[in-house]
Amino acid sequence: MLNVQMIIQLSYIPNRHRLCQLALANPPSNPLSTNAPSKLSLKMRDVLQTEELDIPEGVEVSIKSRVIVVKGPRGTLTKNVRHVNMDILLQKGKTTKVSLAVWQGGRKHVACLRTIRTLINNMIIGVTKGFRYKMRAVYAHFPINCIIQNDGTKVEIRNFLGEKTVRHVNMLGGVTIAESSAQKDELILEGNDIDNVSQSAASIQGICRVRNKDIRKFLDGIYVSGKGAISDE
Repeated sequence: MLNVQMIIQLSYIPNRHRLCQLALANPPSNPLSTNAPSKLSLKMRDVLQTEELDIPEGVEVSIKSRVIVVKGPRGTLTKNVRHVNMDILLQKGKTTKVSLAVWQGGRKHVACLRTIRTLINNMIIGVTKGFRYKMRAVYAHFPINCIIQNDGTKVEIRNFLGEKTVRHVNMLGGVTIAESSAQKDELILEGNDIDNVSQSAASIQGICRVRNKDIRKFLDGIYVSGKGAISDE
């Protein structure tokens, strides 16, 4: 394709008919390209992308208005995923399945499929096995004292780096903390909801951060040493 500026320039050149024939015979590789770079970008969108998840026996799943409720031997978990635009259907037959579908989705929208699928799978593991996080107290000189309070729903941390400050961390709903009987200076967090268990562990680790010192030298703190389902250990 010839743009208007090229045709006007060719009209003032001798043998312009021959030049026009050559230009038409050898068009540019991109007909939409001009002297200025084009800002047009084409992104492919899939018409339909789906994911499926099998529901094991002994677990009940109910879905209404993208609110997912999972019941199992260890309790009940509820998640609201209304912020994600997708179809979530419960298919009952010989095997119960959860079907997820995204219509006309872009790359990031399609990525939400595996996210919601993994979220439901973690809920199933939580109500059947449960999640356990292990944390170790690390210190070079001043021993860190961890005191469990309120029947395992609160932990008190003393003598961190020799400080007189007393640190308190409350566990989130459904999470219990206990001292390990097999390992010294080890804490064990258990619960059904992986979000609450992991966030409780992060709160303990975050409150014991070293400040105003070189963290390459001062490595004291309470860190996660292991995590997984309770039945897998």
